[in-house]
Amino acid sequence: MRVNDIFYSLQGEGRNTGRAAVFVRFSGCNLRCSFCDTDFSSFREMTSDEIIKEISQYPARFVVLTGGEPTLQVTVAFVNQLHEAGFEVAIETNGTLPIPENIDWVTVSPKRSPLPTSPLGEGYVGRKADEIKVIFDGKINPEDYLSFPQEGISGGLFYLQPCDVGDPVRNKEIVDACVAYIKEHPQWRLSLQTHKLVGFP
Repeated sequence: MRVNDIFYSLQGEGRNTGRAAVFVRFSGCNLRCSFCDTDFSSFREMTSDEIIKEISQYPARFVVLTGGEPTLQVTVAFVNQLHEAGFEVAIETNGTLPIPENIDWVTVSPKRSPLPTSPLGEGYVGRKADEIKVIFDGKINPEDYLSFPQEGISGGLFYLQPCDVGDPVRNKEIVDACVAYIKEHPQWRLSLQTHKLVGFP
């Protein structure tokens, strides 16, 4: 597998915010989002055994598979190996490809609005999402992502996350708009990138 990075930190977003976690960031994606923070050209080839050996040096037994787009490489067999090693397994995905059904926690962050099909991909099979996390830039219509609750959501958790555009003034405008939207549409919850706010990786 092509691995961009492995690091130990706290989950900074969504329902699991604040949990100690080992992150396995995979290289490569089938989308190219302007706000993505992953260097797709940088990776090292690792076997599943090598990945498990490296992440096992940390005390937490919660692993987050992210990217890039991890579903390009993560398989049911690899998740089984992680379970056998004692890990609870979460994945962060754009939802355009099938998700291994044995994942413990699925965060789908769809990147297209309006969506051409379901956020979980045309002909989706496998594990349903536990939470939807939509990147809010003040322009998208979050309601576009509420048309499929029976297709892919088991937990009914919908998060809006203000997009970091790198400009403090514009970022404040986006946060304010996001908060105002949630107050008018309380089915959504606010997800902040607490790792950026506090300053941990």
